[in-house]
Order: sequence, then C-alpha cells, then structure tokens
Amino acid sequence: MTATKNRLWTVEEYHRMIDAGILTSNDKVELLEGRIIQMSPQKPPPAATTQRTSDYLKDILTDKAYVRMQLPITLSTSEPEPDIAVVRIDAGTYSDHHPSAEEIFLLIEVAYTTLTFDKEEKAPIYARANILEYWILDIENRQVYIYRNPTTSGYKTETILQEDAALAPLAFPEIEIPFSELFLK
Repeated sequence: MTATKNRLWTVEEYHRMIDAGILTSNDKVELLEGRIIQMSPQKPPPAATTQRTSDYLKDILTDKAYVRMQLPITLSTSEPEPDIAVVRIDAGTYSDHHPSAEEIFLLIEVAYTTLTFDKEEKAPIYARANILEYWILDIENRQVYIYRNPTTSGYKTETILQEDAALAPLAFPEIEIPFSELFLK
C-alpha cells in the first residue's frame, strides 16, 4: 500500500489562489500550517460574543492598539483569521499587508464548538509564531484560557480563569480586563 501525502501550501501560493479567484470569500477558509482549512460557520452566541469583546477592547484600547475582528494575520506557514487580533497601530491601517507576528499583541478565539481545535490546532501555531499571548473565550463553560510564554513546542503556561476573574494583557499591564465584560450577560 502506498502512503498518501498531503500537499502543503505556502502563504504566497495561498495568496496567488485568492488573486486568481480560485479561493473567494465564499469559501470561508484559512491557511493553517500549509493546510487550507474550512472555517466553522458562525452561530449567534459566538458571533455576539466576538462582537461584544471586540467593541469592549476597542473602547479601552483606543490610541493604544487596533482591534481587528475576524481578519487575517500572516505567519510563516499560516494565514489564520482569529476572532480578534489586538495589533500595533499602523499608519497605513494594514493596507499593504496583514499583521505579522511582530505586530500582534494578543489573539483571541471565541469557542462555542471549536474549543478543542482552538487549543490543539491553533495554540501550537500561535506559539511557534511567537505570539506572546493567546486567549480562548470558552462560551459553554464561561471560562477564559490564557496562553503565555510561547516556545517552538507550544505555550509553556496555560491558565484557566472563570468569568468573574480579571487580567491585564501582557502588552498593556496598566489595563485590567474583567472577563465578565467579554461574555454575553
């Protein structure tokens, strides 16, 4: 029996497929470690939680960072679309590139049916890209997974906090975020 090999795509090849119209916004895909992955459809609870979190972060981080919602970031072998990316302010508002790892302060995924995927697939990708901080908002259990201290083999620390906790992001230690503000009431 012959083993089947998957064809992995580079970020540049992925961009060429988009430019050529092979992949369109109707495809709802993202590039993860060279694999083109179908994204999960949006149900109301995660969509509303993502919007609430994005709005809250935009309010408290005005003039400190951009808060991007469900837009691509570019890593060496991936171009995921995290639910929220808190990134450096760019004078060109990222008109000529997507934010890279060096421009990212914090990534947030909102998990409703994707908790395992966000923990087991996305966390290692973000750690290998040296994203300093990654949060997963677990809607079902009203918990926040905090990942810090990235290494090439994953994040060294995982902390699980309840909705009634608060935490200051690494990039903004002067701003404490009560997690209750991120979840739907």
